[in-house]
Amino acid sequence: MRQKKSVAVEVIERKIFIIRGYRVMLDRDLAELYGVETRVLNQAVRRNIDRFPNDFMFALSREEILNLSQIVISSKIKHAPNVFAFTEQGVSMLSSVLNSKRAVQVNIQIMRAFVRLRQLLLMNKELAYKLSELERKIETHDTEIQAIFEAIRKLMAPAPLKHKPQIGFKPDPNWNK
Repeated sequence: MRQKKSVAVEVIERKIFIIRGYRVMLDRDLAELYGVETRVLNQAVRRNIDRFPNDFMFALSREEILNLSQIVISSKIKHAPNVFAFTEQGVSMLSSVLNSKRAVQVNIQIMRAFVRLRQLLLMNKELAYKLSELERKIETHDTEIQAIFEAIRKLMAPAPLKHKPQIGFKPDPNWNK
């Protein structure tokens, strides 16, 4: 594989997926970024398996691989016998296992991508909260505005006529009798 000087954070962000509630990167994407074959990366992990507990790395089920193959551009993943997913901590551990300058430099970029995604998610949560607060305020204003319109309509409506006694002469119906 050709060695690249630096990897853009945006490129890395497109290789981060959410699986089982974790933000993860796949072994093949990491191998490509580190400039090694997937088999070499997985071999290094197996030799140091005690550094990769389940919350650092896990194997994807066949169903997860098939679901992911619909998202991932490379169709090779669909036929892969096993695919490993690495969480942020697992990716961090990989740089010590691979132990190359490239691995360290790529790892720094990957950590920046994870941090940037966390910041974006936090900003989105804050924005969603502010939006819901605004919606709540508008809803109360809507009822208040509606009440103002009702009051104005009542003021504009002519007053209902009360039954007033008739003024003037009234003949007595019993007078001729």
